[in-house]
Amino acid sequence: MLLYILGMIGIAAFAITGVISSGKRDMDLFSIVLLGMVTSLGGGTIRDVILRVDAVYWVQDTSYLWVAFLSSVFAFFGVRVIENRQQVFHYADSFGLALFTVVATERVLSLGFSPMIAITMGVITGVAGGMIRDLLSFRPPLVLGKEFYATPAFLGALLVVLLERNVPFHEYNSIYGALLIFILRLFAIHKGLYYPSWLLYKKRENHDY
Repeated sequence: MLLYILGMIGIAAFAITGVISSGKRDMDLFSIVLLGMVTSLGGGTIRDVILRVDAVYWVQDTSYLWVAFLSSVFAFFGVRVIENRQQVFHYADSFGLALFTVVATERVLSLGFSPMIAITMGVITGVAGGMIRDLLSFRPPLVLGKEFYATPAFLGALLVVLLERNVPFHEYNSIYGALLIFILRLFAIHKGLYYPSWLLYKKRENHDY
């Protein structure tokens, strides 16, 4: 039940980021709501397609679809009264990243896949929705920047796997993993937590690729 609730909250959070990211594009209501829904449902859809589950999660349970739709509509009208939309965007994105990553990791483990697959699919699920959102709204994808983004997702998924192996089925394992991801993202946003320069790929000055 806890994972179900966390998944719903994650969908709502990512839907809000999709709507905010389209705010300067002069898009109509239908297009913005569609972007919010694609953002919130995209990562989990990719996960289920790759793992070839019987039915994609929002097809099997349309409650996810309704939450994505209603959250997008609410955000369309609600963000207009918010002054610092960029801050809300980053908080909601970090929250959605954390929740989607841990929920996906737990789900893949419950399906009987190996910890490595669970971690991989957790990270993919967490970052894929944001990548789709950024590409469709012509924003530089956050995951491709030098700021900590995919790494917190990886560490959170790893923590969930380790907890499940040592303290199996503890009800707060997912929350611990989500908190780790969210806190690391907050440090990245407010404290400038970046990858060290030696881990970054530098483009050559002579543009010789």
